[in-house]
Amino acid sequence: MKLNFKFALVFILSSMITLSAFSQIVQPAKWKIEFSKKDVKVGETLEVLIKGDLEDTWHVYSNDFDPDLGPIVASFNFAKNDSYELVGKVMPINAHKHYDEVWEGEVSYFEKKAEFRQTIKALKANVKVSGSFEYQACTDVSGRCVTGEEDFDLALTAQTDVVKVAAKELVKETVAKKEETKGIVAVVKEDVKTETLETTPIQKKKDSKKGLWAIFIAAFVGGLIAIVTPCVFPMIPMTVSYFMHSGGGNKAKGRMNAFFYGFSIIAIYTIIGTILAVVMGPDFANFLSTHWVPNVLFFIIFVVFAFSFFGMFEITMPSWMVNKSVANEDKGGFMGSFFMAFTLVLVSFSCTGPIVGSILVASAGGEVLMPIIGMLGFSLAFALPFTLFAIFPGWLNNMPKSGGWLNSVKVVLGFLELALGLKFLSIADQTYHWGILDREVYLAIWIVIFTLMGFYLLGKLMFSHDSPVKHVSVPRLLLAIASFSFVVYMIPGMFGAPLKALSGFTPPKSSLDFDIPTLIVENAGSGGVKHEKINAKYSDFLHLPHGLQGYFDMDEAKAAAKAQNKPLFIDFTGHGCVNCREMESNVWSNTEVLRRLRDDYIIVAMYVDDKKQLPKEEWIVSNYDGKTKKTLGKKNANYQIEHYNVNAQPYYVLLDNEDQALHTPRAYDLDVDAFVKFLDEGLKNFKNGTSVAL
Repeated sequence: MKLNFKFALVFILSSMITLSAFSQIVQPAKWKIEFSKKDVKVGETLEVLIKGDLEDTWHVYSNDFDPDLGPIVASFNFAKNDSYELVGKVMPINAHKHYDEVWEGEVSYFEKKAEFRQTIKALKANVKVSGSFEYQACTDVSGRCVTGEEDFDLALTAQTDVVKVAAKELVKETVAKKEETKGIVAVVKEDVKTETLETTPIQKKKDSKKGLWAIFIAAFVGGLIAIVTPCVFPMIPMTVSYFMHSGGGNKAKGRMNAFFYGFSIIAIYTIIGTILAVVMGPDFANFLSTHWVPNVLFFIIFVVFAFSFFGMFEITMPSWMVNKSVANEDKGGFMGSFFMAFTLVLVSFSCTGPIVGSILVASAGGEVLMPIIGMLGFSLAFALPFTLFAIFPGWLNNMPKSGGWLNSVKVVLGFLELALGLKFLSIADQTYHWGILDREVYLAIWIVIFTLMGFYLLGKLMFSHDSPVKHVSVPRLLLAIASFSFVVYMIPGMFGAPLKALSGFTPPKSSLDFDIPTLIVENAGSGGVKHEKINAKYSDFLHLPHGLQGYFDMDEAKAAAKAQNKPLFIDFTGHGCVNCREMESNVWSNTEVLRRLRDDYIIVAMYVDDKKQLPKEEWIVSNYDGKTKKTLGKKNANYQIEHYNVNAQPYYVLLDNEDQALHTPRAYDLDVDAFVKFLDEGLKNFKNGTSVAL
């Protein structure tokens, strides 16, 4: 009995703590908005700095990714007046990027600190800048998302007296010189602090670090593949022969030259990546990853590389460049080793060019470090066998001999280049809604590509440079089996299978024209009974998942619940709420949950981030912040705050026909059984006329 009492006490306290955690207004970000400088002349530019301190585990989405992807991008509104003008767009500073599997695209976000900058030009002596901005913040710990809005009103006096401004600049310069030493120390301290933060275990888990490791590993594998191409593999014996005689009989000197040779290969490729990173920069990287022009160009590049691998033509460096490099090999020593490495890079370009180009294209849309890391990984793997065989020439006896299998490797790479190139065309197609590469079209092309690759591996398809395949080796057979198995896996995706393993490559399922699971759900309810579609307000652009029918306006939903004598299920959600999508995908999709939602409740989805402009007669003035709510999303968000003192999503509320709560509201929780119990107890309380206090 004592044990049961203690258990009950712990359970009650835990429930109270959990409830209190969700039943409050969450403010995960504190913002400071100011000018970048106060001393400015009329006609000069300055910046409006929007800086935010974020609570641990929370992140705020930036404004430099596709707004149609899902998460709510930060948006800014500057009130126009004649004292200033905007120069360019609002720029995010050091935002992180990563591929989100839920949204099937790259998102950009801030952790711990957020910063945006808008450049303006002062047009008058009295500069006044006012406006507002909206943002979305989410946490993966509790699964909550909130939308926030901040107003700002800034003013400063621009200098028109040139002499006065010059005097001030002279004073500032003098002070700056006196503080130079102090400033250097402060910067060093800050760098040390930053480095310490970045090397903690939590920071190592950041998606940006994962992205760097991913590109490094992919590039390393690409370097290993490049070794077994026809342009590279035969050069290994030539390299070994060169270094066996480069030391003049001195093995130690020969090995030192071989080490420098390997280092030169790494340096040459890494310098290429560094130049690319410096020239492009983060802003241009965002352009590369989102705009249709570079994505279509990358698609064309991949297709050209694929045709080159198929033997249609060769991509080579100019002969004068190769000849000049070869001529310098005779200098010997470290200089000869360097030009030997440079010659290898040039001569092998017809085979390594497509692989290197693919790595640079894949990494160009990410952070500045990615092209550098990509080239480092590729060159490390590429240089490793040349260096090792140069140091230990005896290993050469165990190598497989050159032959037709090398060209087969090249052709297989061509098929892969062709398939992967479609991803770039798909990005442009989704971003600009062209509709030329929907999911079934994309999958159909992949099915054909990998089917042809399987036939090629079995020797049933040949190109002009191929040797006849008299028998199929075990490796070719295994690769053919893998290729055909992949084709079989993709075929159900043509009819609505999720293909989770390919979520990062294929277009979203919503672009599928013939989705059998969705058609079944939309046309049949529990027991195979068809449910009539509700012509609800806003249903022309808002939809419930899994074919569920419901409402998107509270008044309309309450009237329907009263007319049908059913309880009301309120879903406070958002287009950009990733945890809302996870709840719908993992909990709502359960047959028991779907049956209860479809048969026992009237559903109303309250999108708190929808930008639908309401007619003036539907505007409301908030009792919470006194602001006028002019959009559907702001009106719904205000309803959630005023009635439940909560601004986080997802949030689920059960009500009877008298606006009384039937159960304690629930938030993000992937426990299906708990959600079924939540719905069952709410229905039971509705039938018994029982309500709970919130």
